[in-house]
Amino acid sequence: MGIKGLNALVSENAPKAIRSSEMKSFFGRKVAIDASMCLYQFLIAVRQQNGDLLTNENGDTTSHLMGFFYRTIRMVNNGIKPCYVFDGKPPVLKGGELEKRLKRREEAEEKAKEMKETGTIEELQKFERRTVRVTRQQNEEAKKLLKLMGIPYVEAPCEAEAQCAELASKGKVYAAASEDMDTLCYKPPYLLRNLTAAEARKLDVSEYSSQAVLDGLEMDLNTFVDMCILLGCDYCETIKGIGPITAMKLIKEHGSIEKIIEYIETDPKTKYKIPEDWPYKEARELFLHPEVLNGEDVELKWVEPDINGLIQYMVTENGFSEQRIRDGAEKLKKGLKGGTQGRLDGFFKVTSTTQGTKKRAAESVKIKGAKKAKSSAKKR
Repeated sequence: MGIKGLNALVSENAPKAIRSSEMKSFFGRKVAIDASMCLYQFLIAVRQQNGDLLTNENGDTTSHLMGFFYRTIRMVNNGIKPCYVFDGKPPVLKGGELEKRLKRREEAEEKAKEMKETGTIEELQKFERRTVRVTRQQNEEAKKLLKLMGIPYVEAPCEAEAQCAELASKGKVYAAASEDMDTLCYKPPYLLRNLTAAEARKLDVSEYSSQAVLDGLEMDLNTFVDMCILLGCDYCETIKGIGPITAMKLIKEHGSIEKIIEYIETDPKTKYKIPEDWPYKEARELFLHPEVLNGEDVELKWVEPDINGLIQYMVTENGFSEQRIRDGAEKLKKGLKGGTQGRLDGFFKVTSTTQGTKKRAAESVKIKGAKKAKSSAKKR
């Protein structure tokens, strides 16, 4: 679900924290991608012309395999080295949100049945997309495909976006990539949105600087996390009646959820009511101290694709075109080899020394230019 209204708040109050770029501008970058989010994206978006999921001869869904194969190749062709991170067990606090999702899915399934009898094709497809669920088998199939492609993946102990942020924070990758804005609560150096869908949907990649977000909102991480809990997250309900603007106003005035609760409970005119047994402290702990693998202990390796293995898995077992899989594997092989070339800004860091050198060089150019102009004037 992410954080309700957070993107709008950041866009309005910290616009300098967001930069839109073409995918190719991330050439030479390693990126940790929320694989669980990708699975949902691919199952929803990768469809036949009639709107049905792609399937093999046995009737097994293959939309996710096509999504992972071709969109990964697209990133690699742009010089990006992706690493995928899969969800582990969900936090206990997320149980309520998962129940809500299940209920919404069941309602969508009922609507889809109704639309088959009375609705249009567009209405039917809309509700069918809402019934998408990712199975354990589909997770394992995606991992098998990535291994054959030579693309590393990590199995997170808990939330995938938290693990992505950890890998970025420890310098194993440049950024965390996810559509969920709650990734910012784990403070990766950078969050990338639209990365896996960018070129397919002709979108730019949105890059968020976590520190610039905090600076623009004039908050530290603790205050920011408290504001996100007030906005609405996967772990607990919100205070009814408090929307994004009010949430930011209250957190800036009072500094923490505890102080806001104290203000609400002592103000006889308040219209807000604190939820019973509100587990905001537990939610805060999940954001500030998530269960993750230590990024320093995670080794990421990009290797040549197993072309024969890909042909067996994608063509023989799942019915994809052999020529297309071979062509894709060759692009992948070439891209991974070419992607080893680093970015210049990875080799050079701007320091006071290099800044001083640049300044002196600029001054030298000015002096030489002045001397040249003076000499020309004398000749005239």
